[in-house]
Amino acid sequence: MHRVRSIRLAAAGAVAALVVLGGGPSVAEEPAAVDWTSAVQQLRKAATGNAAATAAIDRLLAAKDLPSTKRAALPAQPFQYPAQSDIGRGSGPGVYGSGIALGMDGFRFGFFGGPGTISPNQAGAKLEVIWYNVSNGRSATDLLIEHQDVPVDTTIRTKVLDTGPGMIVAAVYGSLWHRWSVPVSEANPDGYQYQLGVISVPSFGAVYN
Repeated sequence: MHRVRSIRLAAAGAVAALVVLGGGPSVAEEPAAVDWTSAVQQLRKAATGNAAATAAIDRLLAAKDLPSTKRAALPAQPFQYPAQSDIGRGSGPGVYGSGIALGMDGFRFGFFGGPGTISPNQAGAKLEVIWYNVSNGRSATDLLIEHQDVPVDTTIRTKVLDTGPGMIVAAVYGSLWHRWSVPVSEANPDGYQYQLGVISVPSFGAVYN
């Protein structure tokens, strides 16, 4: 029977993947303090004109449950607010996974979690991150599409992003295919069960680059 690992173990795997795939973060200075109310409002403003991103941020605002921590995360640390989805960690709606900032070969955003592993085929799914750099005013929406079909790769990631330095607020939203091993059968000819996770409330966080 398929068992879903906890988000804490997934986080450890994501950090381990950073080491194997290209190294962890370099810490230049102490992360900045976060005004979460202002951060989510600024991100909501950056989403103007993007219907999907706007809807995602509105669902976050409706949840009325902003992070309690006072500091921005560093690369390789999960976002402060995990995502919620229709499948959760594989046992019904609930906590799903988390966004993460990666410091491998350049600054990227990623996502990890959910049931099983990330499927190498993401046809029909679309996972995105909207971000806003509080320090310089830059913002963009980027797709999370990079993933290697190897056990050590526990994240799906954006391309390398030019966000500039400073504190960046971001939210990951959309959908993601997962898979796990099952006996080969007519219904599962490749030996995998697949499930699509649809994010109901985005993973939200502040990251210091």
